[in-house]
Amino acid sequence: MITLYGSMMSRAHRVVWMLKELDLPFEHVPTNFLDGSTRQPEFLAINPNGRVPALDDDGLLLCESLAINLYLAKKYPSALSPLDQLEDAMATQWSFWVATEVEKPLLFASANLALFAESSRNAEEAQMAIAKLDRPLKVLDAHLSSRPHLLGERFTVADLNVATVMDLAPQSGVSLAEQVRPA
Repeated sequence: MITLYGSMMSRAHRVVWMLKELDLPFEHVPTNFLDGSTRQPEFLAINPNGRVPALDDDGLLLCESLAINLYLAKKYPSALSPLDQLEDAMATQWSFWVATEVEKPLLFASANLALFAESSRNAEEAQMAIAKLDRPLKVLDAHLSSRPHLLGERFTVADLNVATVMDLAPQSGVSLAEQVRPA
């Protein structure tokens, strides 16, 4: 039995997308980080970090949404799964890449443009964060200029993981098209 803990307003939505792509039955336990649910002893037993999402796959407890998706792709083979060690390495690389190169500045820009209370927003900080996206988005654009998907011809867990980070952009009005310029 698979149980997913998290709010759909959190990174848990990434795992829900993956579970649905895999057509796996799961129980969703809405766990909200804003109301203190993630600091309760019951949840801390599942994820001592006190963060969502957390996944319980028949007793195996995992956290970190992108890692959960990579695990699911390997445990439950599908068209989204890496076909070999090379694809596995590339899916891992792109998942780490989007987490380290894109997520933080995109989240910071999104927060300052849309998520923070208006009185707490800082347009200058948002623009600084957006500027930090220029280099990594050029890398992504160059990679995708010669193939339809990150690993080649088919949509995989790598694409899903990268797309679920990039979905912060339209939610906040950040235009990704403006970031990618011809060399």
